[in-house]
Amino acid sequence: MTRLLGKVALITGSSSGMGRAIALRYAKEGAHVVCADISPTARPIVPEEVKITTHDAIIEAGGRAIYVQTDVGEAQQMERAVQTAVAEYGRLDILVNNAGIATEAWTPSRVHETDELVWDTILRVNTKSVFLGCKYAIAQMLKQEPHSSGDRGWVINLGSVWGLVGALGAPAYCASKGAIVNLTRQMALDYAPDRIHVNAICPGAIYTAMVRYLEEVSPSAIESLRQKQPFKGVGYPDDIARMAVVLASDDASLVTGVALPVDGGYTAH
Repeated sequence: MTRLLGKVALITGSSSGMGRAIALRYAKEGAHVVCADISPTARPIVPEEVKITTHDAIIEAGGRAIYVQTDVGEAQQMERAVQTAVAEYGRLDILVNNAGIATEAWTPSRVHETDELVWDTILRVNTKSVFLGCKYAIAQMLKQEPHSSGDRGWVINLGSVWGLVGALGAPAYCASKGAIVNLTRQMALDYAPDRIHVNAICPGAIYTAMVRYLEEVSPSAIESLRQKQPFKGVGYPDDIARMAVVLASDDASLVTGVALPVDGGYTAH
């Protein structure tokens, strides 16, 4: 398990859920990990995530990791996260733009009912963060020596199946994830000559803190999600992490500009 041996990875939203799973999986594959999140600790709804922070879990297992407090919607803080990675490890090879929110899950609304602050907040955290992360990370990848593989870098953006198809009551979230998907394609074209891979993963229903909470307040909603997937179930954060390893490894040497659904077949309908 050394497909990422010696690579330096910056992962946003790394304290819980998919970001935590990606960070842990990357460390197991030999990467040096920079954990970037607004808080080092996860929400208490997932007990196993609260016991130990992501970066401490990596260090305890023998890996290398640091934590950088980061508001992903603030340019200076995203730039600082990249600079910290370089100061600690000498370079930056992988950026995973994972941080995101989905507040419309609790209060679904149509466009004419959507509060402007909700719209601005979701677009700031979900989409502006991807722009900022790529802005500073790719600038670093372009000025450093290429990786020994000949590639200069790997960018993985976390989209959603709801960035590929529509969903009821979530205009801001769908807009934010749809923008990520097409920005991924656009950047893949711009940076292909530089051998920087830019891909997106589009998860379906994944058993994170948000889905666990939704399961508590509305079991029928989760059951409906399960039934809509041909595989009849929800996924788990490590399902996403394993695909994130592939897209950051030499196994994906010919892959760029892809929006990969990891959704149990949801978007095959």
